[in-house]
Amino acid sequence: MKKRDAFEEDIVAAYEKGELKSVPPSKAQLKRYQEAAEATFIKDRRVNIRLSSPDLMDIQARAMEEGIPYQTLIASVLHKFVSGRLVEKPSRLTSRTGRKRVAG
Repeated sequence: MKKRDAFEEDIVAAYEKGELKSVPPSKAQLKRYQEAAEATFIKDRRVNIRLSSPDLMDIQARAMEEGIPYQTLIASVLHKFVSGRLVEKPSRLTSRTGRKRVAG
């Protein structure tokens, strides 16, 4: 297990002192969670794909950003794409190529 940094130590200390409280998700967050669950609810087929390491790392980072497993993110993106509901939203992460994203 990796050593915790100062920020993580502060969080653990606050938790142990009972200073943290649970906050219910907003309606927007709840809707996002429900959509992700619906998109991946029925898993009756398996698909194996090959991805470049950088792409997989970006997917995993975006999934962490969203607070969901990366496999769930991939399934959700594919579901939204095939259902015509995919809307691109720029990541808060810096693109690994350093290029600006161009809307098109």
